[in-house]
Amino acid sequence: MTARFIGRLEEGIISLLLVVLTLMVFVEVVMRFGFNTGFIWIQEATLHLSAWMVLFGASYGIKVGSHIGVDAVVKLLPPGTRRVVSMFAVVLCLIYCGLFLYGGWVYLDKMYRIGIPLEDIDIPTWVAHSILLIGFILLSIRFLQLLWALGKGTATGFNLADEAADALKEAEEGRAAEGKGGQAQQ
Repeated sequence: MTARFIGRLEEGIISLLLVVLTLMVFVEVVMRFGFNTGFIWIQEATLHLSAWMVLFGASYGIKVGSHIGVDAVVKLLPPGTRRVVSMFAVVLCLIYCGLFLYGGWVYLDKMYRIGIPLEDIDIPTWVAHSILLIGFILLSIRFLQLLWALGKGTATGFNLADEAADALKEAEEGRAAEGKGGQAQQ
């Protein structure tokens, strides 16, 4: 139940960020090109909201398997070996997240102590940049979930997007649709 709530919350936040970003850019374009004016703060806001969306999206991408990976060699391995290699890769990803979490904590602590606001928006820099911690905590949780699934044997590797397989499937569906269209014309 909690995992489903967090997943829905994550989807909702990503959707909200996308809508807000789209509206802000639309308003700025209309103001700039239609009325030769604009809002100075929108550029800074869209920059920071984009960072929030990217880091929320990275975590969500692990969950739904939308990341692209170079796994041609790993797919050739037997399932047991593939699991071990994937577990090693997840541990490396967790180390990477740990380095970012440490660096982000040091950075945000300094920004908090200095108290510098953003350039065009009157909010503290550490608040706007707190996605460094939030995003990498979420990413770490997703990697820990994947490591757990690999350890239990319910997964054999990363759930990666396979663009080549998707393209082949679309080509086959296109050929099948053309064949049906040709049969209907006869």
